[in-house]
Amino acid sequence: MTTELNHIWSRVQAQLAAAVDDSTYRIWLEPLRPVELEDQRLVVGAPPRTRAWISDRFGRLVQACVAATLGPEITVDFVRLDTPSATGARRAIASRRVAHEPRGETAGRPTPHEPALNPRLTFEQFVIGDSNRLAHAAALQVAEMPSQAWNPLFLCGPPGLGKTHLLHSIATFLATHATGLSVRYTTGEAFTSEFMSALQARELERFKHRFRRVDVLLVDDIQFLERKARTEEEFFHTFNTLSDMGGQLVVTSDRLPRDLDALEDRLRERFEAGLVADIRAPDLPTRLTILRKRVDLDRVELQDPDTLRAIAERITDNIRSLEGALIRIVAYGSLTGRALTPTLAREVLDTLYPRPRTRPRSIADVQRAACAHFGVSLDELVSASRAARLAWPRQVAMYLARELTGESLPAIGREFGGRDHSTVLHACRRADRRIAEDDGSREAVEALRAELDVAARDRTT
Repeated sequence: MTTELNHIWSRVQAQLAAAVDDSTYRIWLEPLRPVELEDQRLVVGAPPRTRAWISDRFGRLVQACVAATLGPEITVDFVRLDTPSATGARRAIASRRVAHEPRGETAGRPTPHEPALNPRLTFEQFVIGDSNRLAHAAALQVAEMPSQAWNPLFLCGPPGLGKTHLLHSIATFLATHATGLSVRYTTGEAFTSEFMSALQARELERFKHRFRRVDVLLVDDIQFLERKARTEEEFFHTFNTLSDMGGQLVVTSDRLPRDLDALEDRLRERFEAGLVADIRAPDLPTRLTILRKRVDLDRVELQDPDTLRAIAERITDNIRSLEGALIRIVAYGSLTGRALTPTLAREVLDTLYPRPRTRPRSIADVQRAACAHFGVSLDELVSASRAARLAWPRQVAMYLARELTGESLPAIGREFGGRDHSTVLHACRRADRRIAEDDGSREAVEALRAELDVAARDRTT
């Protein structure tokens, strides 16, 4: 690179640095290098792994800064830069961690506690629909601009809808495009196990360095920390340290932050201070797209495309079950020599996922059955009275309403005299303990459950 070209590029760099935040500049734009300037064309070298993405994401910005420096007639072309110096600048962002780490250990080194990343779970393989569009867009922004978009990012939804897929996608994206950043993926259970092991081995400082000296921390199933006071305390301080050092945190949960009743208030408040993106069950078009993508990925030959519709119409609320059903049907067809047709799909699904034979129970159904079983009126059941003869029937009714109806805790509380979700949860826990400890109580609940099943079958027939 000539002295003149070096001088020109320093002016372009100054414009780029002024146009974006410091972290974005250091990660993506500082590694760029001028290669040559000839015939109204400036050739800019970018690291091989990120060249295409930088060209798409920042191409117009670089062109504008070059035009402001050299004139509008100059065009910019991006090429691969394979020299070792190209990645040196990006590694500088990690220098603040290295100075603080124990000798011989890096923040990014995995341990036996940590789950492995699945390279197949990428943004490209994630199927976007109305049920997950916000979560996908937020996760992609976090991957592109760590600590600059949404921090923390809280992804929530029932199991099997793609939360883990998005976490793996973020980690894979950063490993590919931002190799100078340290990324750690773990689960609530693994974090707890490693923390307890560190306490027993008296290596707590080493544990802190591993989780607090990273640029991006991804934690799956954060609800696992509930009722684990010491682990919650450690995670709270990990969260604070990451925030103070500009690190990015992404967590997933099966519930909204406000519904993590057993988690400390201060942790819930910090989760709610970021972006909370929920993921719902996919609609039929999305389920069909998921199955088609899986068929293409696994190179499955379908004799009848309606086979996928037969699966998608039966499995409605869990992507993991949806893909699992496809795998089983393909395996059954292969073992029996039968073609993959809707008929075969329905036969297998009738065995694995039989259609419900009873009408789903409502909260009102459970309340009526409880009143009849325990000899109380509906007004008494939903009243504010705490009399012993009403408390147990009310707890049982709430317990069975949660188990049999699929309604949320707030919805159940509204039908029981406008109680809040924490009251319902407390009642369910009280009932659960009494059922576990007292045979008579367990038999009474089983009898009421059987009465509800009989009533539901009678209504169906």
